[in-house]
Amino acid sequence: MERDLQLDNVGRRYGLRGPWVLRGIHLTLTPGTLTRMEGPNGTGKSTLLRILARLDAPSEGKVKGRPRTAYVPERFPSALPFTAAGYLTHLATIHGLTRASAQRAAADTLERFGAAVHAHTPMAQLSKGSSQKVAVAQALLAEPELLVLDEAWTGLDAAARAELERAVAERTAAGGAVVFVDHDPQRLAGATDAVYAVREGRLERRTTPMASDPAAAGPHVVVEAQGPAGGRLPADAHRTATTAEEPEPGAYRLTVPASHSDVLLRTLLSARPPWHVVSVRHETPEGGR
Repeated sequence: MERDLQLDNVGRRYGLRGPWVLRGIHLTLTPGTLTRMEGPNGTGKSTLLRILARLDAPSEGKVKGRPRTAYVPERFPSALPFTAAGYLTHLATIHGLTRASAQRAAADTLERFGAAVHAHTPMAQLSKGSSQKVAVAQALLAEPELLVLDEAWTGLDAAARAELERAVAERTAAGGAVVFVDHDPQRLAGATDAVYAVREGRLERRTTPMASDPAAAGPHVVVEAQGPAGGRLPADAHRTATTAEEPEPGAYRLTVPASHSDVLLRTLLSARPPWHVVSVRHETPEGGR
């Protein structure tokens, strides 16, 4: 399928006789999944993400599938001849929006990440944090089927970091795939579908934090909801929740990472007809509230 992305025996080296940075990589990213990449600095994580984003071509092997892809690097090239709003508007028109719609999308995305005050600031004059907000905004404009985040949280303030986590939850709930690297081991803890370690140029599958160590799962939210008569749990809710129990017909107990709770609640309340949220409680990995 075009929305799947598959690496088949992929290797990458720089120069005809350079050492292999990556070799023998097999990986499939499917819609609606969240994948974390781990590993020490210099092991090839960023190279792997650039191949996934099709910014680099493999030296051997094949990359199959062509999902609509967006990429956020750790350091965004800010020396561009645009203001922040002008840059986002330009990209939105490339994605097919009319000029007026593109301007609204640019303004809304900057507002979402707390960068509206810098809308008319030249990109070259933005701070690292503000530039990173524009980098995140440009990636989300296209509603990508594959979102690749390479230390994308670096430089963001707390509010923007939380907003990016919500954006990740929205992408996966909508059926997109997200793959990310981050220095914080608790980033999106408990929300990942797969965790891989890049070591000595090879890719090793690991168990998810929730499966291997409940204490590593991070805080989560338990939502009890009652559906309309004969109603089924919305598909986006199924994708967002870590577990979905049905103690009685039409009633669900949904567990979701705290970072994804807003998305789950919005999905339930905006369903047609809407679901009734009976209770919401926050829990720590040890079971406290």
